[in-house]
Amino acid sequence: MTTNQPDTSTHSAGRHRKDARRMMKLGAFLPAPGHHVAAWRHPDARPDGGLDFDHYRSVVQTAERGKFDMIFLSDGAGIRTHYKDADELSRQGRMVHFEPLTLLSALAVHTTRIGLTATASTTYNEPFHVARKFASLDHLSQGRSGWNVVTSVTDAEARNFNLEQQPDHAARYHRAREFMDVVTGLWDSWEDDAFLHDQKSGRFFDPEKLHILGHRGEHFRVRGPLNVARPPQGHPVIVQAGSSPDGQDFAAQWAEVVFTAQQTLDQAQAYYQGIREQVAAHGRHPDHVKVLPGVFVMAGRTRSEAEDKYAELQDLVDPVVGLGLLTGLLGDIDISHLPLDGPLPELPPTEGSTSRQQLVYEQARRQGLTIRQLYLSVAGGRGHRFLLGTPESIADELEDWFRNGAADGFNIMPSHLPGGLDDIVDLVVPELQRRGLMRTEYEGSTLRENLGLPRPAFRASGVRA
Repeated sequence: MTTNQPDTSTHSAGRHRKDARRMMKLGAFLPAPGHHVAAWRHPDARPDGGLDFDHYRSVVQTAERGKFDMIFLSDGAGIRTHYKDADELSRQGRMVHFEPLTLLSALAVHTTRIGLTATASTTYNEPFHVARKFASLDHLSQGRSGWNVVTSVTDAEARNFNLEQQPDHAARYHRAREFMDVVTGLWDSWEDDAFLHDQKSGRFFDPEKLHILGHRGEHFRVRGPLNVARPPQGHPVIVQAGSSPDGQDFAAQWAEVVFTAQQTLDQAQAYYQGIREQVAAHGRHPDHVKVLPGVFVMAGRTRSEAEDKYAELQDLVDPVVGLGLLTGLLGDIDISHLPLDGPLPELPPTEGSTSRQQLVYEQARRQGLTIRQLYLSVAGGRGHRFLLGTPESIADELEDWFRNGAADGFNIMPSHLPGGLDDIVDLVVPELQRRGLMRTEYEGSTLRENLGLPRPAFRASGVRA
């Protein structure tokens, strides 16, 4: 199976080669206050936005105005922020928010083209629940749903589900693989044209087009069928964000959009090429998987304006919150006893996010950062790439990765909402469109159509009814 070779042609700010065959794909990562750890304290932010539907409706409509492919709502089965006591927790700004599928269902009727993607865990859900909810969202949105598959990474979540600590990394992924077999099988309970709704004959559906899954595995016994018709997209778009060896192999087998955290072009190119090779090894076409590294963006009409905006947020970082954020990124490994103005020592293994721990550790070593400097550095991007500057300079950086085999697009992380997203849509998007890197109108009505992904063919499996 062949793969597209990266375009390594050079370019400058004034000369950009247009490629009509390939457009940059953009996701908007929209935690309620914004992505910066101090976003909720910004004078223009909505600190109560996590439970304000009008706030979410407005920012999602802004992303749709900017022709983003999708919005993305991260989620966990509990409070995922690292904290040692109630005082520390009280200083955080992302504690309470809507359950994301409920929110996306409401947003579906206030949008028309943008994809609606949310996280659901394979560790703390049952396959039937997940299959039913995402199939319902796909119908409600007329084919715009996406599922970000996670295995969860915190003991705090485990303690909400009769466990003292989370299962180990390998066990979580083992369960997740079977989970995917069940969910995708349930989405194919009914053929696309199974339902006749023939009032005259009294035949509601064609019985030959009903398929009972009858799954019996190590973790699940699920008969089926799903009590929702096959989704408009066939299957909702599958998104995955793991960068560990297990996570990459899982993404290569199942994902259609891959979120990843990379900080240098070399790292991003190696990841991009590696995941495409693994996709091909699983018998899939590499072009059917879109790799979208996360990018924390701080845009201004001038660089000085962007720097001032960033400084305003950095001044609002509570040291207690910054240290708690860093602790969580390092896999909940306690570093509170270490001097803040000293270096980060070598770290023990974690059952949390191993890839994120390594990424942050490498950043500290590469840049020679103290613990205090490190928590300030990750306050915005949480280990993702950080771009600050004018629309032209930000577009230059995005184009460099896009043209040179490092990305199919980006998962954009606005600093604070609504202002940070407004700056991206009003300043950066027009520059990307001017260069012919981004659509000016949506190509289709479903998330798959806009991402350029094929609709999965129906797969009959299981037993007869």
